[in-house]
Amino acid sequence: MDSLSPEELRLAGEQRRLRLQILGLNSVGAEATFDRVARLAAGFTQSPLAMVNFISDEQQMFRGMYTPPGDPGERTDAAGNAVTFDLSNLTREAPGDYGFCPHAVAMGSQLALDDVFDYPRFKGNALVNDLGVRSYLGTPLRDNTGMILGTVCVADFKPRTWDAQTREGMKELADTLLSEFRLRDSLLAQQQELFAVFDGAPFPIMLTEGPEHLLRYANGKQGQAFGMVPQFSRGRHVLPGLEAIGVFNAMDDAFRNGQTTTLSGGRIKTYDSPSPQEFDFLCTPVRTSPTAPVSGILTVAMNAGGQNSATQSHAFAANVQQRFEQMGNGALAGSNTPVDFFGPRH
Repeated sequence: MDSLSPEELRLAGEQRRLRLQILGLNSVGAEATFDRVARLAAGFTQSPLAMVNFISDEQQMFRGMYTPPGDPGERTDAAGNAVTFDLSNLTREAPGDYGFCPHAVAMGSQLALDDVFDYPRFKGNALVNDLGVRSYLGTPLRDNTGMILGTVCVADFKPRTWDAQTREGMKELADTLLSEFRLRDSLLAQQQELFAVFDGAPFPIMLTEGPEHLLRYANGKQGQAFGMVPQFSRGRHVLPGLEAIGVFNAMDDAFRNGQTTTLSGGRIKTYDSPSPQEFDFLCTPVRTSPTAPVSGILTVAMNAGGQNSATQSHAFAANVQQRFEQMGNGALAGSNTPVDFFGPRH
């Protein structure tokens, strides 16, 4: 049923992972926009389970999900009918080969299974064994470039017929997310304009992603002062000097609380000075779209060695923060042209 060879599937998975990374979607985490689409899919199809599922070459990430509310034994489906299953432990991630969505992505077309028991290939699927799913409808989720990123899918615990009207409605629902992807790409373009300014800034600036603070961008001054490190590397591991003085703890606070956090008077030995320098670090949360949760942190290191320098740095940081707010609270992602390294490590 899958139309791609194993090697083609592997390459497609890698391309999806990169695109999801660029869009800030290559991680597990709920987003209101995708939860709303999942809820609409459940209501439209009167299904007890619905997901907006992004699939990389490593995992599936259910950033949108609808499951019946209430306690076990008191659950209802989207139409208000009582059901007896328990999804209280259902998580928002799964292995890359779990369930039926990977098949819909590999096919590049909608996958409708009225009764999975009619298909020997799917009858023993883990989704059937773990949750008792008997019917499934998965629609490829394409972004504004035409790339398939995952699925919008619904499932039921009884056999049912997915008629033409339902299948077409699911396609239209998936298409509503095109505007979300266009918005993220628009914010990316604006972000690149800011990076051009950052490149010439006289103080260190870095942009990180996620709670592990993966390095997405660093300007030249960041590399000169603290060391140039591989893109997408974990900040704590590759910048131990910043970790030692508490910069990443401040970034943790900003990521968790969604508020700008300042670490004052951080003293650190830099690569571009024979003696330790003292910095104030301003950590500003950024988002991939106006309604998205915090996706990463923009950190500006302001040299505290002189009043003029500090004033200039603070003014620049304030302007940067304002620009991100004007962009809808920011855009977090890399360049459309992948870069393997920021430069050689010192």
